[in-house]
Amino acid sequence: MLVDIGGPWQVLPPGIHDAGLAEVRKVFATNIPRDFLFSGFASGFAALRAAGAKDVYLDGSFVTDKAVPGDFDCCWEITGVDPAKLDSVFLDFANMRAAQKHKYGGEFFPCTFEAAPGEFFLSYFQKDKYAGQAKGILRIGS
Repeated sequence: MLVDIGGPWQVLPPGIHDAGLAEVRKVFATNIPRDFLFSGFASGFAALRAAGAKDVYLDGSFVTDKAVPGDFDCCWEITGVDPAKLDSVFLDFANMRAAQKHKYGGEFFPCTFEAAPGEFFLSYFQKDKYAGQAKGILRIGS
């Protein structure tokens, strides 16, 4: 279900697509590096859910047809999140988010943070950085 929008890899069609963890594993954890990234994402997703996050969005080269993606990118809704239950690494953006990448293999941003001046992560993730075209992301359910 990936589409070509002129970038180096096929991407999800524009929009927010709902998927469960099992579906993400089946479609995108297709080799050892991808399975490693999926495991890290699943752990981070579980930690966010345990803190009360309802919506977690998955993006990055992991949700493309790139054979060996380097990481994944996420953003999450802060509404309902209990700060006392939140893994502090989700708010550690030092060193290009090195602690997040080390612990989970990817990056996690609150949706309310700006990715670029005047643009929040949820919309930023829906534009392909190579082709400049609209692309899709996944909203992950359990």
